[in-house]
Amino acid sequence: MPHGYLTITRPGPLSTLQDAGRFGVRHLGVTQGGPADLQAWAWANWLLGNAWGCAALEITLGGLTLMAEQPCTLALCGAEIQAHRNGQPLTNAQPFTLAIGDVLTLGMARTGVRAYLAVVGGFIAKPVLDSTADVVRDKLGGHKEDGSKLAAGDTLLFSTTAIAMLERALPNHTLPDYTAEPTLDLIPGAQFRFFDDHSVIAALSQPWRLDPRSDRMGIRLQGPILHCSIDSLISEGLTLGAVQVPPDGQPIVLLNDRQTIGGYPRLGTLTPLACARLAQCQPGQTLRLATTTAAQAQQQYRKFRANFAE
Repeated sequence: MPHGYLTITRPGPLSTLQDAGRFGVRHLGVTQGGPADLQAWAWANWLLGNAWGCAALEITLGGLTLMAEQPCTLALCGAEIQAHRNGQPLTNAQPFTLAIGDVLTLGMARTGVRAYLAVVGGFIAKPVLDSTADVVRDKLGGHKEDGSKLAAGDTLLFSTTAIAMLERALPNHTLPDYTAEPTLDLIPGAQFRFFDDHSVIAALSQPWRLDPRSDRMGIRLQGPILHCSIDSLISEGLTLGAVQVPPDGQPIVLLNDRQTIGGYPRLGTLTPLACARLAQCQPGQTLRLATTTAAQAQQQYRKFRANFAE
């Protein structure tokens, strides 16, 4: 298969390669990785006609610059990061092409936090444990197979024979308004009943503020102090979106690069689409929580995935 390359000249604070994630290995202590914003990642691939799971770049906060060594077709979704091709502005959420020597420059995020850059056919890397998802903390996956984030001088491989679908346009209202205060769906967990009434009411009625001390492992929330009657808990498996409440009473929402087990009581679990929206909240931004059921969450997720069934 003929290959083309993109050369990284400026990597930004954190740019990593992410496919759908690494599954079936948590019993080994290996977390899933994958895109923090599943929605923007999926739609970036969809714009190009890529199959579900194709690897794309997750660009945190922007600041990336690259040059095309061969012609290619790309799409950018997610955070608004002021994309320019050879100094000319590009529209977000639309396919575009680069010719040999063209330079793509991404500024810093104005709305949202993470942008996703997809290429026709997906970026090519050798899978580690059946996935190319880059987990920096675990030193697994990515473009070098060792969990490295992008660095200046690195190259990204893609197929030059894959066919683009340039006529595709994103459906209206597909991606949320990242500047609006989101309400995130929470499925109450096994320890929900052990939080006192005041804590439950406060958690669901008062706003939460995103703590700057947040990353792909977990997002800290600042707000009302939550009290749980459980003094100790045997460590148990942690799912994406688990809302742990440590002794300081301030929740931590666990994301893609989370640890596999934990012993703090959980208020519940955010749905996958709620996690995707949370991943685009900037430090200091406010959000709210609202309860939902597992059945409603499954229905919502099936509806989302139906967009990519083909």
